[in-house]
Amino acid sequence: MLPQISKITELKENSSIASLFDNIEQFSSSLLTEIETNYLRNKLETDSNVAIFKYPKLYFFNKIKDEKENHLQTEAARKAGSKLFDLLKAEKIKTVQLMNYSNPELTKAFLEGLLLAGYSFDKYKKEKNNFHLEEIFVFDKNCSEEQIIESQNLTRAVFYSRDFVNEPLLFLTAPQFSKEIGKLSEESGFTLEVFNKKKIEALKMGGLLAVNKGSIDPPTFNILEWKPKNAKNKKPVVLVGKGVVFDTGGLSLKPTAKSMDFMKSDMAGAAVVAATLYAIAKNKLPIHVVGLIPATDNRPDGNAYVPGDIITMFDGTTVEVKNTDAEGRLILADALSYAKKFSPELVIDIATLTGAAEIIAGNHAIVGMGNSKVHLEKIKETGNETFERIIEVPLWEEYAKPLKSEVADLNNLGSREGQTTIAGKFLEHFTDYNWIHLDAAGVSFRFEKDHYSPVGGTGYGVRLLFNFLKKFN
Repeated sequence: MLPQISKITELKENSSIASLFDNIEQFSSSLLTEIETNYLRNKLETDSNVAIFKYPKLYFFNKIKDEKENHLQTEAARKAGSKLFDLLKAEKIKTVQLMNYSNPELTKAFLEGLLLAGYSFDKYKKEKNNFHLEEIFVFDKNCSEEQIIESQNLTRAVFYSRDFVNEPLLFLTAPQFSKEIGKLSEESGFTLEVFNKKKIEALKMGGLLAVNKGSIDPPTFNILEWKPKNAKNKKPVVLVGKGVVFDTGGLSLKPTAKSMDFMKSDMAGAAVVAATLYAIAKNKLPIHVVGLIPATDNRPDGNAYVPGDIITMFDGTTVEVKNTDAEGRLILADALSYAKKFSPELVIDIATLTGAAEIIAGNHAIVGMGNSKVHLEKIKETGNETFERIIEVPLWEEYAKPLKSEVADLNNLGSREGQTTIAGKFLEHFTDYNWIHLDAAGVSFRFEKDHYSPVGGTGYGVRLLFNFLKKFN
């Protein structure tokens, strides 16, 4: 539940206030007594965020740090917004006013952190989260109504992405996932076409069908599209998301602790793609975007695919299965081949693809690679701005050598060393267009809260892709 957000031209009495400022002299001294002002000065020497309670009101002061890099200052504002939410929740204060005497861009970032911190997933709990921020008043002439609406829509999109990741397989099977995407379609206005198993078989999507062989539920292949009449791009941008709604590893079974036990998150890339299409459509961005989501679970049933199998992909490439836990690249490969039908200007795939990505970047960044230097530089810049950052790794030809097979065109595993890039090289085989691969394995799910990122699904990538596409071309 998101709060109502309104612009105001005068501060409201008897309402809590959050102030962003560069120095304490910028805001009215009438807010505080002399003793309180002196207290604030002293606290600000060691802490940039200070709260003063004047029951029933809370005054929250955020002194903007003089950072050398703008994106660090912006992220600090998001974290300050998150801290304010925690204070408001602790005191059960449901209304707050925002004032900004600093960089105008920081109002949006502070509001973003405040909103994102309000997420909770209690669908399956008897004791529900009974605190929801109800009203936010923005006292800032530089913050427009359009910016506020965009922030609300984007936050809602991130929440949908988090919800998808947090849903258990007991509910979110591949067919149910398609139904849930359909709800987003109806709410926002993008179109959705869902291929059932019969259609997928007719198309000979061998990767998706192989991974699905061990499942009791059929696969789906989802085509999402936002094509406004005023689209500024003649050729679409295609987003591809890995939709493995649960990954046991198949017959190459995963261990349980901190491996299989949170693999409901293995469809986080697909969740990001669906949520990004939602945000784009809700905000009516003038850009033609297509989303492709192959969806299935990966289970070790008696009919499951096995190491040694040779499968034929949608584009005719044959692949020797070395490991059934390297399944994400198989379903993505079919989708990347299918993307050629759209003659795309750019294709971006996002997936929780390799555990090695978490070793490279921890839970601090996506590992990215691709064949379009210009687009990679732009999306990395957007990653800094949104603080959904990207570490780029090279796609050297040496990484393709382990993918050679004696019995097929490729194998699906390669070597243990350099696995994140090797997986990227496997996907590259199925592309003949401008392409970026984003491995989000380390950032899509958290075991501990971190400011505005909750335990569970993070929605990492939605703000990145939305803002990248907002500036596209």
